[in-house]
Amino acid sequence: MGIKKDVGLAFKLLKDVTASRKAQRLLNGRLAMRDLKQDHHFKIAVYFADGGVNLYQIRQWYKPLAELAEKWPVLILSRSGSGALPLIDEAPVPVAYVRKVSDLERVLEEQDIRIVLYVNQNPRNFQMMHYGRRWHVFINHGESDKVYMVTNQIKAYDYAFVAGDAALARLDKVLWDYDFDKRAIKIGRPQADHYSGTLPYTPDERQVVLYAPTWEGDRPAAAYGSIGTHGMALVSALLDTGRHRVIYRPHPRSGVIDTEYAAANRRIITAIAAANSRDASARHIYDASPDLGWQLSVADVAIVDISAMVYDRLAAGKALMVTRPVNPDAQIDSSGYLSDCEWLDAAEAGDIVRVLEDLSQDSEVAQRLAVWVERYFGDTGAGVATERFQAAVQHLMDEWDRFNVMHPAATSVDALEAGPVTPVDAADGR
Repeated sequence: MGIKKDVGLAFKLLKDVTASRKAQRLLNGRLAMRDLKQDHHFKIAVYFADGGVNLYQIRQWYKPLAELAEKWPVLILSRSGSGALPLIDEAPVPVAYVRKVSDLERVLEEQDIRIVLYVNQNPRNFQMMHYGRRWHVFINHGESDKVYMVTNQIKAYDYAFVAGDAALARLDKVLWDYDFDKRAIKIGRPQADHYSGTLPYTPDERQVVLYAPTWEGDRPAAAYGSIGTHGMALVSALLDTGRHRVIYRPHPRSGVIDTEYAAANRRIITAIAAANSRDASARHIYDASPDLGWQLSVADVAIVDISAMVYDRLAAGKALMVTRPVNPDAQIDSSGYLSDCEWLDAAEAGDIVRVLEDLSQDSEVAQRLAVWVERYFGDTGAGVATERFQAAVQHLMDEWDRFNVMHPAATSVDALEAGPVTPVDAADGR
């Protein structure tokens, strides 16, 4: 098994390198035709150091960023060729490919970046945080009770935009001497104001079930993925009824580490295609689209793993079930919503039809859900979260003006003030 795994990893590395070189060639030709103007136009940057596999982390911010850019010009700074290539094609705001630190510094000198937003905890974020005279703000790529959400790394940023009271309570357990009143700003879930889109089917009497599992995780504590334990049984049961429509939306990273998990994912996709072949009116959907919105709002019931999808759906305020991890080492925060959620055990996955019927007949489910929606997101009225997000940005812009007046001497180029790039940065092209 060890040799097979090593060969697989070597093959994956070769594919990654080949894809990166191909992306680089395409980018060189494309960027030669679209240089950014050197006019200090952009005020906000979204720093994204990851490649294509993690684009889902920034895609969910597209619509809020597009609205934000109507007042404050927004620029995405992409450090990876495989990430920059699709971003240039699909992002609603301009993208600068800054593979090298020298590229990054050129953009910072040519633009008036006052706020830098970060959607993940990539170690290369610290290369951007090297530069002062701007606010570095962690906005994350979702709200959840995963261990990822309670990291001390948040202290590294000047500010963090969080969803609501549940996030503050979660962080309060682990962050020592952190000024929550100043540095943690509640904005709700602005993405929920954009839960819309064109349906790929015509609604009918079928009950629509969204099954959106996460990936297998990179360690036992984060082994939340249910594709290999719940997935085939529950999807097969729903496909067989003739009364349900399945929307299957697996995490983009499903199977990147575990080949068996990848195989289970393929079996579900094949089963959906076969069910549609038997009955074209069923219109079951394997959803690998970049946009997330309509899936959360249209589903009558959502079945998700412990992940940000729990809270994306929670913001919609509609029926929700969470798969219980089979791995005993998977860490579950039992102090928040997961202490009161509707669990789906692996043993019940094949009996999902009965489980859903019982759920629909429980009069207390909706009441419990409403309490948790308020705790996690506050007011979820139309447009409220968007207003809070933009108000938070406006606050930081005002603070930037205030500090800029207090420190009038800090006007020269950041890179020249900070000193040369470290040898490690220069060596690896970062």
